[in-house]
Amino acid sequence: MVGKIERGQAQPTAVLLGRLSAALGMTLSELVARAEQDAPDPRVARAADQPTWTDPDTGYLRRAVSPGSGGPLELVEVTLPPGARVSYPAEAYAFLHQQVWVLDGRLVFHEGDTVHELETGDCLQLGAPAPCAFVNPTAAPCRYLVALTRLRD
Repeated sequence: MVGKIERGQAQPTAVLLGRLSAALGMTLSELVARAEQDAPDPRVARAADQPTWTDPDTGYLRRAVSPGSGGPLELVEVTLPPGARVSYPAEAYAFLHQQVWVLDGRLVFHEGDTVHELETGDCLQLGAPAPCAFVNPTAAPCRYLVALTRLRD
């Protein structure tokens, strides 16, 4: 599958990118940044230059808000379409500390066997790595921000 993606014959899904990032020990933003050129000022990420990616299966839109890659903090804005569900394996979170802040809409977040129902303005700090799913059970888009840092070795 990776070969097909490299040749432009297939688009990666959020699930596949989550598995790849976990296997490589990097965040999704770092994967995207590797394909991008350096900005004139690596400390500023202009809105027009922030890389976006859309999951071909769900329509999930991901924007890497933070400048560059490898900084101490990453901010990622996500728009989850109505009725969409995006799942990630526990390995995708094994090396990260994350918080999810709902900007607009409603998000149901499955963290292992625990279900968190989040509304606009709610912020969730993720616990120990577990299989996770972001679910938008409504008829309107849900927009949220993910703030993440690498755990210390």
